[in-house]
Amino acid sequence: MSAEIDCLFCKISAGQIPAEIVIETVSAIAFRDIDPKAPTHVLVIPRTHFADVTELAQKNPNLAGELMSIAAEVAKLEGLSTGYRVVTNNGEDAGQSVSHVHFHVLGGRSLSWPPG
Repeated sequence: MSAEIDCLFCKISAGQIPAEIVIETVSAIAFRDIDPKAPTHVLVIPRTHFADVTELAQKNPNLAGELMSIAAEVAKLEGLSTGYRVVTNNGEDAGQSVSHVHFHVLGGRSLSWPPG
């Protein structure tokens, strides 16, 4: 079975699994995380399956930029005017739990560093 067929985020993108959509475009989708780590926690994903940020950067750097623009639009729509964080984990050792590149948009409270 290919990664795309068994991928949670591919299924969300295809509408096979419900999600609370914040933004939807032809090439990407942003939806609320089901286990939020901040008052605002939205995931931004490409509709096309890329395993991680390395693969995305190598195969479609323009889409990587588009995803960052969508993250900024999410922050604006969510009223995160005093700041927000955009995070991605690249690979298992970095904590990537779904093997489909995704960006977390976090905000709505002061975010300390390092995260705790």
